[in-house]
Amino acid sequence: MPDSPPAKLNPADLMTVGEVARRTGVAVSALHFYEAQGLIFSTRTAGNQRRYARHMLRRISLIQVAKRLGIPLHDVAEVFRDLPHSRRPTRREWDRIARRWSADLELRRAALERLQADLAGCIGCGCVSMSRCRLINPSDALAQDGPGARRLEPLPEPERD
Repeated sequence: MPDSPPAKLNPADLMTVGEVARRTGVAVSALHFYEAQGLIFSTRTAGNQRRYARHMLRRISLIQVAKRLGIPLHDVAEVFRDLPHSRRPTRREWDRIARRWSADLELRRAALERLQADLAGCIGCGCVSMSRCRLINPSDALAQDGPGARRLEPLPEPERD
């Protein structure tokens, strides 16, 4: 379980939210959001201003990398849950995250390759058939009932005089 944020850090090791935003290229509002989500942590000055430990820059950078890889923030939060708040994570801790995300990325790569193969087959087939196309309508259990919408309620017939 991660340790609690430290009560006091060396002021020389603390950065303002503006400094962190400039160093990481992340908007101040995003930093506040990440903090609200428990992804990063700050301490407060006597004047209630946020101060971030320098090692939070690594967390923020990893969040940015995860975004580029399409890794959802809830997955980032899950792997960050066991990381320490009061110190820079070790190489072993970062490697554990990398291994986990590598496995997830491999699954996504395989899914994209299957999608690419289906797309190539679809373009070559030219069927554009909702009832037969594996890409547009995979595993269609209602196709056996014939073409057309099956889950829509029919409109009532208008009354005639």
